Amino acid sequence: MPSSHPSPPPSRADRATQAVPVVFVPARKSPAEPVAVKGRGTAWAIEHRFTKDHHERFDDGWGTLDQDAAEERLPQTTEIIEQRVKSILTGNDSPDISFDLSINPYRGCEHGCIYCFARPTHSYFNLSPGLDFETKIFAKVNAAERVRATLQSPGYEPMLLNIGSATDAYQPAERKLGITRSVIEVLSEFKHPFSVITKSSGIERDIDLIAPMAAEHMAAAYISLTTLDGGLARILEPRAAQPERRLKTIERLAKAGIPVGVSASPMIPFINEPELERILEAAAQAGATSAFSIVIRLPWEVNPLFQQWLQAHFPERAKRVMARIRDMRGGKDYDARFGSRMSGQGLWAELIRQRFDKAASRLGLLNNRAALDMTRFVRTAKAKKPAKPASAPPAEPPAQQSLF
Repeated sequence: MPSSHPSPPPSRADRATQAVPVVFVPARKSPAEPVAVKGRGTAWAIEHRFTKDHHERFDDGWGTLDQDAAEERLPQTTEIIEQRVKSILTGNDSPDISFDLSINPYRGCEHGCIYCFARPTHSYFNLSPGLDFETKIFAKVNAAERVRATLQSPGYEPMLLNIGSATDAYQPAERKLGITRSVIEVLSEFKHPFSVITKSSGIERDIDLIAPMAAEHMAAAYISLTTLDGGLARILEPRAAQPERRLKTIERLAKAGIPVGVSASPMIPFINEPELERILEAAAQAGATSAFSIVIRLPWEVNPLFQQWLQAHFPERAKRVMARIRDMRGGKDYDARFGSRMSGQGLWAELIRQRFDKAASRLGLLNNRAALDMTRFVRTAKAKKPAKPASAPPAEPPAQQSLF
């Protein structure tokens, strides 16, 4: 008997490119039985609030409704889309966040963390906050150029700046493109303080740039450590570094003299929340000197994606998890108000806060964030002169230094 729950039609974004094969999820008995895509955080390219048209599936004779077709079993490949931006620094007006400016070299993230609050931003491009967010990555290839132009502006004054606050600056694409490294090189030239947050061990590549800045109190790093359970990490954030590898990264950054904090975020009731104290202990033993924690946030399309993920991986806990989340959000799935969106409210939110404060205080991680020195900033940075051949005669000194 045919299922009464046919799979949803593909969105227009899924049909817009041939680079990433379209996945039609097979019809199933219940929407609570999604089909996982290996190596991805979600199997859904869900419709979103900016979707402009909807089409029904139609059998055109080419076998497009054949769920056993070989092309529908292909793994989801990643497409890198080069983007040239007019500006790269984003101002922060939220009192819940400790920095003033942020730089995100990438839009979208291949790590595939199901809880990522940045997923809805893909909707602005009429792409799905689900599978498209993980497989269509926008790389801001002129990021360093725009940072340089901003820092040279006469009216710019240095402010607390964070790299990777929305999407991970060291996701897999960075290994080849090096956009984040080029941004840090510019910040180093101008002696502009910065912090960076990541759940990737790729940051170790740039220790040679970050450590000298840290030695002058101009750089700090934060590693996101959500769980110590490798099995949970594999389905929660499938393409990020494994927990043990992140602890090794904390250790290597600390040994290089870089102040390292740990983000035990997000805390998800009954999923990773029981590990809170153990996460902080492991991070402190690895060399972390500060910590913070945020309860899970479910804005916009993150909410249905997360609930589908719960049903797929923890069906026996799904109702209990959502009930506890609603307890911390005034009866709603999400409350976006400043002051409560990061920490929640009510009894359960207060208990998590007390547990964090007690453990962080015992481990020396509470209120111990590295202070960054803003006084060393120089408005202009000298150009790096190319090396001259040994036989070349000395050149006459220029009448005036060239400025970028």
